[in-house]
Amino acid sequence: MKTYRGSCHCTAVTYQVTGDFTSAVKCNCSHCKRKGFLLAFVPIDQFNLLTGEDNVTLYHFNTKHIDHLFCKTCGVQSYGYGQDKDGIKTTMINLNCLEDFDTDGIAIHEYDGASA
Repeated sequence: MKTYRGSCHCTAVTYQVTGDFTSAVKCNCSHCKRKGFLLAFVPIDQFNLLTGEDNVTLYHFNTKHIDHLFCKTCGVQSYGYGQDKDGIKTTMINLNCLEDFDTDGIAIHEYDGASA
């Protein structure tokens, strides 16, 4: 596994995440589609928020089970918190927000969130 740095656009929110990102989820729900997310999920202990905890705002929608966290300055959602199907706390990473990470070489799995 490799450790990456990620951030929002203005870099007020920065983090490190460790993972083996060989694939991503592309969801077609009303939220993810508009944002153009490519999502990967890691256990919460593989994520370390470095800066910006006081510069994020929380958004909930639909089932309100995912903490969508946005930078208050630039509006970018680079990560969020939720739980996997077993109830284990998880961090979702927007792979488009990682530094020095090429999403062209990963497998994209489409998820029909619009029908969920």
